[in-house]
Amino acid sequence: MPLESRPVPAVSRDLVSRFHDVRAQTAALAADLSAEDCALQSMPDASPVKWHLAHTTWFFETFVLDAHAAGYQPFNPQFRYLYNSYYNAVGEQFPRARRGLISRPALDEVWSYRAHVNAELAAQLDSGRLPEAALALVELGIQHEQQHQELVLTDFKHLLSQNPLLPAYREGMPPRGGSLAPQRWTYCAGGLIGIGHCGDGFAFDNELPRHRQHVAPFRLADRTVTNGEYRTFVADGGYRRPELWLSVGWDAVQQQDWQAPLYWRERDNEWLEFTLHGLQPLDDTRPVTHVSQFEADAYARWADARLPTEFEWECAAAHAEIEGNFIESGAFHPGTSPCKPLAGLFGDVWEWTMSAYAPYPGYKPAPGAVGEYNGKFMSNQYVLRGGSCITPQSHIRAGYRNFFPSTARWQFSGIRLARDEI
Repeated sequence: MPLESRPVPAVSRDLVSRFHDVRAQTAALAADLSAEDCALQSMPDASPVKWHLAHTTWFFETFVLDAHAAGYQPFNPQFRYLYNSYYNAVGEQFPRARRGLISRPALDEVWSYRAHVNAELAAQLDSGRLPEAALALVELGIQHEQQHQELVLTDFKHLLSQNPLLPAYREGMPPRGGSLAPQRWTYCAGGLIGIGHCGDGFAFDNELPRHRQHVAPFRLADRTVTNGEYRTFVADGGYRRPELWLSVGWDAVQQQDWQAPLYWRERDNEWLEFTLHGLQPLDDTRPVTHVSQFEADAYARWADARLPTEFEWECAAAHAEIEGNFIESGAFHPGTSPCKPLAGLFGDVWEWTMSAYAPYPGYKPAPGAVGEYNGKFMSNQYVLRGGSCITPQSHIRAGYRNFFPSTARWQFSGIRLARDEI
């Protein structure tokens, strides 16, 4: 039977479909951007769009085609160095802070690189010759690319914010938020609960192994903190009161001159917010976003509350529907939470927790170079949960653990409060 007509196992057909869909979704995010848009880097923590397009391609080429496709010839052997992010087991990497200096290869060549790897990998999947280990790496690559879809938008938003013209990525701001319910609190009994991934679906290694964790009774806010509520904190001198801040957080306030969330601008006594739709009037009903873990913690102290632990958050979200405002909506901006208990646990804004990013009991990194994916970052980071308005909905789940340094502000990160139940 010819290869092109050979039946492909159902799992591979699904994998082929999702591979093409995710690759096309990434391309769509960059389709309207110029070569200049895609080449620039606004800070060491962000990367150019062109680099994201190439690096996600490098992942599939390096871990699947180079390792498992007999006779595969790399598109350009120099890309193995240029687009390696942090995999020391693969080889040296071009310095992260200097990615904006890679003017060559040109954007057109990066698009050709993506097309080449797409075709080669699709042919391998259609042939049915890839071993199970390679199929697992294709799945990891799909999930990895969905993470970079989010980074394309967060990094590009930061880049646009450096332009004095404050241009929009997409025209047409989503409608303003409607009425907002008062803050309410939901009681959670806690107990000895299961934490971590369960079931047959995909999970990153940092979601494993599933284990039991004791959670004391607590109350969780029914929605995230809004711009209006956070604006009251700002007006009350929140950024001038050291008693509200952790010591290192107060140092960051002083050294970086924080006075409000990252993209807020005050003009003529009016607060505005830079968004992916350009500069907009601050909508008091929408969730506050682009705040660091230090800012979230300081606000919680001011509000006579605290941040939840990641275990409390997962306890509350374990049986919640994964619904909300994700990248698929095309809003690219947080919306107003619906008026119901524990609304908006998923989507809109990543929710900071008070939990340090650490391994679960019995954690073991994945074998090989991909073992560097998560485990090596388990130091000086804090966990965020729930996804945001630019997270793909199929990518998120209750056990998903995002993590960033406590000073990080350019992500779509927000605040949900918790209180002890005494």
